Parts: sequence; C-alpha cells; structure tokens
Amino acid sequence: MEKTLDIYGLPYNPKRPQICFDESPYQLINDVVDPIPMKPGSVKKEDHHYNRNGVCQILIAFEPLTGQRFIQVREQRTKKDYAEFMKEVAEKLYPDAEKIVVVQDNLNTHNPGSFYKILPPKEAFELAERFDMHYTPKKASWLNMVEIELSVLSKQCLDRRIGDIKTVKRELLQWVKDRNEKNATVNWQFTKNMARDKFKKFYPTSQN
Repeated sequence: MEKTLDIYGLPYNPKRPQICFDESPYQLINDVVDPIPMKPGSVKKEDHHYNRNGVCQILIAFEPLTGQRFIQVREQRTKKDYAEFMKEVAEKLYPDAEKIVVVQDNLNTHNPGSFYKILPPKEAFELAERFDMHYTPKKASWLNMVEIELSVLSKQCLDRRIGDIKTVKRELLQWVKDRNEKNATVNWQFTKNMARDKFKKFYPTSQN
C-alpha cells in the first residue's frame, strides 16, 4: 500500500509516466419494448423486461498527473487482450518513455507473462522491460485511482441500456475525448501518514 501511495506522490516525469490500469465488464442490454421518452414534467419510462446480448470488457489506462485516459472495448478478458492493450499503451502513447509506471490489481492476466501470448520471447521481454508494474494489495483495489474514473464513466456514460458493442465503443470514445480535452483528473488526498494512522492495527510493532 505504501509503495502505491509513494508513486502517487511523485512529480510528473515524461520519461517515467504514471498510469493506473483496470478493466470492467459491461452487460449489453436491449429494450424489449421501446421506452417512453422524457418530456416536461415526466421522466423517461422503461419497461422492466429486457434482452441480454452478452458482456463486453472495458479496458482503461488513466494518467492522473496529466488528466489523460486511453480506453478500449473488447469482447473478452484474456491474457491476449491485456497484452495487446498494454502494447498499444507503450507504442502509441509513450513511445519515448524510459519506463511506464503502472498501478493495477492482482488479476492473473495482469503481468508480463501475458505478453508472451502475442509476441516472440525476445519481443515479449523487451515489451515487459518498458513497464514498472506495481500491484494494489488484495481487497484494496480502491487504492487504484482508475477505480474512481470507472465510477465516473458509469455515471456519465453507461447509466442506461446499451445493447451492442459498437454503440458502447462509440459512446466511450466520445466520453474519453471530452474528458481528455478537459484534462479531468482525480484530487487524490490519501497519504502514507493517513494510511499509517487509519490502519495502524495492521502494522507490526516493536517489542522492547
């Protein structure tokens, strides 16, 4: 935990950009009956029946110090999907970075081993060397700032029924464009000292 909080306290360095990564499932849902549109004095009305059209996966990388984010919508959540996403992050977003510092959770696909699913060993190793990966503790994914960004995404863009992946992609790309133009970021205030005070019972104590 303290290592993650240390990372958040570092100043911006274009040679060592800091990103927070996560992914989230989104259920594709269609209306069975067309909703009644909103009108003055009346909210939009939806029938409780709906059709499920499967699930897609939203992958997002968020750079808190610049207020920029990169997002993809994929059909699955596999090692291949993670590796392809991170390869694009390295090659398209930070081609000149010496190291890309990544905060992410402990999902079994979130590691350099996934790169070997899409690349020859030499190239997979070289891609892995581009990243400095740090993992949030188990049951502490809230330490990952991108969780806040996913919450904003859910409220601003995905708080309604969307039935196909093409529409989800279009809506998310527009949301990302708007957020990036505003350089919208997170006002993170939780520090190492606060963690030591709040979770002091979990810290070892010396016995004299």
